[in-house]
Amino acid sequence: MICLKDKLEHIYSLYNKREYVDPDPLLFLYNYSEKKDREIAGFIAACLAYGRVELIMETVGHILGKLEPTPFGYLMSRTKKDMANDFKGFRYRFASDDHLISFLWGIRGVLKRFSSLENCFYAGWASEDETILPGLVFLFNQVNANKKIGHLLADPQKKSACKRSLLFLRWMVRQDQVDPGGWEKIRPSQLIVPLDTHMHKTGLMLSFTKRKNSDMKTALEITKGFKKILREDPVKYDFCLTRFGIKRDLNMDDLQKFIYT
Repeated sequence: MICLKDKLEHIYSLYNKREYVDPDPLLFLYNYSEKKDREIAGFIAACLAYGRVELIMETVGHILGKLEPTPFGYLMSRTKKDMANDFKGFRYRFASDDHLISFLWGIRGVLKRFSSLENCFYAGWASEDETILPGLVFLFNQVNANKKIGHLLADPQKKSACKRSLLFLRWMVRQDQVDPGGWEKIRPSQLIVPLDTHMHKTGLMLSFTKRKNSDMKTALEITKGFKKILREDPVKYDFCLTRFGIKRDLNMDDLQKFIYT
């Protein structure tokens, strides 16, 4: 009988490929060869990754287009007034232009103090930490120093699953055909699955959790389930498994057939 790990590895071999990324805000990260630009683009793309994917892609593309030629150069050279002019009238779902400008200004403050988002994260994280949560709490508090970024960044000190922040960390820590990586000090074993609707359904299907709430406790339970299969990289299968439900030609019934037949 084929074990679950073998089945997951088979799904990974089929769908963890660049050709399956579109449409996904991860696409934008491939445009930046410099880590200092890629982490900023990734952070912005992840924090806007809610709602209809077509609108996500349009909105992230609009924002990053304003930050040309490089996100790092833009943030380090513009004043808050410049940003207000560049993004006047911006609105996406719950986010207004004031929220976005406060968010970008918060990132700029981090760059001024720590030189990169990565260094800021490390300032609140230790290699012996079980998960990335301590570093994520520190990064959140630094970016949200002015308390005006609204819902663009979830507070990891609350019950939220912090899906968008955990998605960003997957992109920056893991490195394979899909995830570009760049942050080399964090071990993939410290990552937590970015819990969206598709991963929650998968966690229930695999009996990794019985919880109905999509919160951090559920994300940790599902991560623990994957750790029993692949302790050193529990988030490895996140991308390929969530294609079922995101891609129009793949659905949860197809995934169930892969797992149980």
